[in-house]
Amino acid sequence: MEILGTLIKQGLTFRKNIGKVRRKPSGAKQQRKTLLKLLTKARYTQFGENFEFDSILLAGNPEKMFQKLVPIYDYDRIFNDWWHKALDDEKDVCWPGSIKYYALSSGTSGAPSKQIPVTSAMLRSMRKTTIRQILSLTNYGFPEEFFQKGIMIIGGSSDLQNMGHYYQGDLSGINATKMPFWTSPFYKPGKEIVKLRDWKTKIEEIINHAPEWDISIITGVPAWNQIILERIIEKYKLKNIHDLWPNLQVFIYGGVAIGPYLKSFEKLFGKKVHYLETYLASEGFLAYQSRKDVKGMELTLDNGIFTEFIPFNETNFNSDGSLKENPEVKLIDEVTEDVDYALLISTNSGAWRYMIGDTIRFTSVEHHEVVITGRTKHFLSLCGEHLSVDNMTQAIHNLSAELNAPITELTVAGTAEGSSFGHHWFVALDNPPFNEAELAVKLDEYLKALNDDYAVERKHALQDIRLRIVPTSKFYEWMEKKGKLGSQNKFPRVLQNSAYTEWQAFLNGSH
Repeated sequence: MEILGTLIKQGLTFRKNIGKVRRKPSGAKQQRKTLLKLLTKARYTQFGENFEFDSILLAGNPEKMFQKLVPIYDYDRIFNDWWHKALDDEKDVCWPGSIKYYALSSGTSGAPSKQIPVTSAMLRSMRKTTIRQILSLTNYGFPEEFFQKGIMIIGGSSDLQNMGHYYQGDLSGINATKMPFWTSPFYKPGKEIVKLRDWKTKIEEIINHAPEWDISIITGVPAWNQIILERIIEKYKLKNIHDLWPNLQVFIYGGVAIGPYLKSFEKLFGKKVHYLETYLASEGFLAYQSRKDVKGMELTLDNGIFTEFIPFNETNFNSDGSLKENPEVKLIDEVTEDVDYALLISTNSGAWRYMIGDTIRFTSVEHHEVVITGRTKHFLSLCGEHLSVDNMTQAIHNLSAELNAPITELTVAGTAEGSSFGHHWFVALDNPPFNEAELAVKLDEYLKALNDDYAVERKHALQDIRLRIVPTSKFYEWMEKKGKLGSQNKFPRVLQNSAYTEWQAFLNGSH
């Protein structure tokens, strides 16, 4: 393993130096090449013939012709119109051949899972992007020993559901079945534990085997990593996780912002750990943090994903986050920084002009780096306050820092009574010596400082700001109750309609 680790480090350094010599094409050129490859591959599918991919390929401006001929899809529309055919074992629907794998997306705690097609081409693209992310670790100056240690990946079960002519499960479980043989010495918790479907049993097995491993990288959703590390520290009576894993230096996370969890992780770590964000969705590996000390993630522009961007504003979206007709759509060379965009993707898994549901903002147009700011349906704008998930998590992070107490889970619901509107917050605090009304005032002040629209509406229609302190365990009990306990699932930041009513009833009943 030592020899293999040394070879990996030398190989990564060599590839990095070669990459510096080569001139990188512009984002527009990379994206045009990607689109042409996708169209060429899928030209004889049912989708490609229906939307005249041959004509698009012959056009002088294929991007604009593609936008003219192919409509925008959300999940329900593309599934009902196209993807369901592949589930019924039709071939050549949106991508050549049959679809052998479907990723069950995490959705929200109250939503049913979506079945996202995952092709062999997409799996290869994901592996390629993963290698690029590992390559970027050479920017941090880690010693060779770092690359000889274990990587703990907290994900779904690799024991996929056999549905006859296809398999389905968490994307992380699908990827686990396709890992290259040379990763076996590094990959933890190992194939046998990864197969386990019961999440609680899997956690216990990870905790029991933790002393056998020497981990340098951990990956996964922050909440579940936090729970596992806390349990390991408690069981083995450690001061922090570095007493057991002294070489741990990197935490690669995704799914939610890290801000609300930082206080908790600081207590778990005894040494500096680098936090690196990834944008790995069920639909593809979209972006990863590639530069040291830079917040944004670099979009994957030349590896099976073509991207478009819809400005997330009242011109293009209704108040409920649904898309209006004939929205303005921009390409990679037409975007600007500090504007929220809803993301459209076309991929080598047969997604075409697919609105993934996330909103992003460019932090660097030059480097094509973005941050995730929220969801098109998970924001609050009852009366024009335009409160994004990014605003919410930053305000909670500021509040947590002021209180010197971790707030790892949060959710908020909008309320309306006549012409008066309000926000009802629920935050996770354990054994809090805090007054809920006082915390509501503090949170409100942080939000007004972060969002001018919110500050304006607080003087007018937005009158009722309430906050309720909830034990952290209640958030996870709710997830378990909804059948969403596990590494790929996360509590929704915004509760709407019946989900808000159910959550309140659960909390009141549980007390």
